[in-house]
Amino acid sequence: MIALHVRDAAATAVIFGFFASSWYGWAQEAPPAAWRKRLATGSILAMLVAVAGGLLAWRHWSDGTAFDADTSRTFGIVVGIEFGLAGLGAGILALLRQSEMISAWIAFVVGVHLFPVAILIDYPLIHVVAALITLVSLAAVPVARFRSLRVSAVVGVGTGSVLLVAAVSTVIIALVGY
Repeated sequence: MIALHVRDAAATAVIFGFFASSWYGWAQEAPPAAWRKRLATGSILAMLVAVAGGLLAWRHWSDGTAFDADTSRTFGIVVGIEFGLAGLGAGILALLRQSEMISAWIAFVVGVHLFPVAILIDYPLIHVVAALITLVSLAAVPVARFRSLRVSAVVGVGTGSVLLVAAVSTVIIALVGY
């Protein structure tokens, strides 16, 4: 479950923390009133973890990394495909007047794109995150309908929580330095 390099674990905490905060923000589109303070707290905690990861990444910047010229190029291609599919699907959903489903679609694309990322940088924990986010994206619509909630609230809480726990885990991994 551990990254090969401290710098990569720390950078993962930055990315996961930032995006956890973003997903908690998306969940605030129309959540139940009782959720608002918890969502704001989750956003703030996620950003604090991202900052901690950033400081650790900076401290270990000259240590090793899984990224070389080939890995960086492949990573860019994977992320480019992710953005393209996310945007295309969101556009189609908007045209079909199914905008409420966009958050679930984006989470699905994010979850699926993390599988090749995990392989690329040889970081098994990211497989777990990928599986959980993909699961959240697939469960969000039926859960939201059953509970009379907005899909974005369910997806945002689920995806934000997975990413926050993963960000905290990767900060701990970076701190321990294995």
